[in-house]
This record gives sequence, C-alpha cells and structure tokens, in this order.
Amino acid sequence: MVLRALRLAAAAAFAVVLAGCATEPPAPARPIEVNVFPGGFNWPIWAAQEKGFFAKQGVAINITPTPNSVAQLSGLIDGKFDIAMTAIDNLIAYREGQGEAPKLGTDLVAVMGGDNGFLRLVSIPEVKAIPELRGRTVSVDARTTGYAFVLFEILDRNGLREPAYAIERAGGVRQRFDALMEKKHAATLLISPFEVQAQARGFTLLADASAALGSYQGLVAGVRKGWAEANRRQVVGYIRAYTQGVEWLYDPANRAEALAIFQKNVPNSTPQQAETAYRILLDPKNGFQRRGQIDLAGVQTVITLREKWAAQPKKLQPPSAYYDGSFHREAMR
Repeated sequence: MVLRALRLAAAAAFAVVLAGCATEPPAPARPIEVNVFPGGFNWPIWAAQEKGFFAKQGVAINITPTPNSVAQLSGLIDGKFDIAMTAIDNLIAYREGQGEAPKLGTDLVAVMGGDNGFLRLVSIPEVKAIPELRGRTVSVDARTTGYAFVLFEILDRNGLREPAYAIERAGGVRQRFDALMEKKHAATLLISPFEVQAQARGFTLLADASAALGSYQGLVAGVRKGWAEANRRQVVGYIRAYTQGVEWLYDPANRAEALAIFQKNVPNSTPQQAETAYRILLDPKNGFQRRGQIDLAGVQTVITLREKWAAQPKKLQPPSAYYDGSFHREAMR
C-alpha cells in the first residue's frame, strides 16, 4: 500500500514536471545579434521587448544600430550580425554582386516581411515641388542599394534624371535627416516618422513613395540561410515575437502604452509626434505588415527598379528566390 502510494506520488510529480516543460519557454541560447537602422519603425521590436514576447519564445536579442547599409550588410555577410532588419533590395543587391561594398552574400534571404518602406521624399523649405530640385543635390544612403532606386524613379517620373541633379552619399536615414535639417542637401528620402519632425520645422513633403509606386516591399528580416537553418528555433522564435509585437501595437486597447513605449525609445519625441507616428506606422492599409507577411508583388517592384537603375543591370531571379517562407510558415502555426 505504501509502495503504491509512493508510485502515485512520483507519477504526480512527474506529471507536474511535464506540465511545466509544456508551458515554460526553452532556455535562451546565445543572444541573436540584430542590426537595425535607428528610427520609430523599430516599434514592434521595442514592444516585443517591453511585453516579454522574445523571452516567452526563449529568445534573447542584442540590438545594434547601423550608420549605413554598407556597414549593415557587410556585418551580416561576415557573421557579425545574425539578423538584419533591412530593405530587401539590400539583400538582393549583395546576393547578386551589385552591392555598394565589394562583398558577395550568396545565401542572403528574407524570412519575414516588415513594412512597405514608409518612404517619403522631403526637401528643404525653399523647394516646394519636385521639378525645383533641378540643379540641386539630393542625398542617398548608398547609390547602388536600398531606397536610392525609389528616389531615382520618382524623380524620373517628374522629368528629372542625372545630370539634372547631383547625388551625394550621406549615410543611413538618421544621418540623412540630420544633413537635411542642416540644409547640406536639397532633398532625401526619409522613413516615417522622420518626415513628421521635418515638416514640423517647415520642410516640404514632396512625395509618398507608396502612392507613387504602388506595391513595394521595404523592410524585411534578412539572414544568412546557412545560419538560419542551423538556428531554426531561434529564427522562428524571433519571427513569432516580432509579429506578436506588431499585433499588440495594432490593438487599440494598447494605444496609450504603445505611445509611451515610442517616446521611451525615440529621444526628444513629443506626445504629438508619437501620435502622428501611430497614425502613420499603424495605418490599417499601409502600416506595419500584419503577421510578418511579405508582399511578393512588392518584391517584384523592387526587382523591376533594380533591373532598371543598377549600374550594371542584369536579369534577376523571381521574388521567391530571395525569400525563404519556411521559417515564417513554422512561426505562424
């Protein structure tokens, strides 16, 4: 009788252990090194950190801001970073040997969508329309990658093509914003909500890239496929946590807390700027992509622009070649 009781107690204890294992997240492996451009578009990451979504997935992350796409993609290819939140055009460029730096990332792929780029063409106050950029200097991050081709296309559709304007490399969006505020250049593409701060200072919003180009894939989570395959649980956990952050932000019940998180992470931002960022970045139609869903039609737009504007154009692969959806599908189960 005593032996039977001991067996029952042991079985009950084992059941408790199993239940705990079923509900508790796995212990985090080494932190994932995530490289980002600074800006409010990192809101889903901040929310996921604040609400413990990464921890619940057994994932720890280290975030490093990048000064420009060359540093970001070079670091990703060299293994300094594991995930880069970057324009998918950057991944395509360095995979196809068309990057700004002489590096080749043959296994670079996107594993999750992020947004449509939130691209806005902004100029100094003296310039009120795109044709007035004739004879002036516009700035880009890198001439051969990222959003430079979006800028060239918008200007071209408004009757401007080099040498009607000059181009200067000025670094990532933070650096370009600062340079524009100092009027070092006449115009640049900013990423929301940077244009909000610019307009508040009297600078001119000339164009919304989404309105001008239609479907366009901007930010994605980019990886080296070999690393991702070897660390599938980490990648899947990252995607789950990030997308949980997006969905949490979209919930109107979380609005006040979401605005507080924004202000906490964007230095010197005002409540009004946070509200404007909320309206833009969480727009039901053009805000953060829900559940990390990538827009393959938008990737095709990226490819079409690259085939037109690359210094040495060539026929590129179809959108599916630059995106491995297996990680996202597993994360969404």
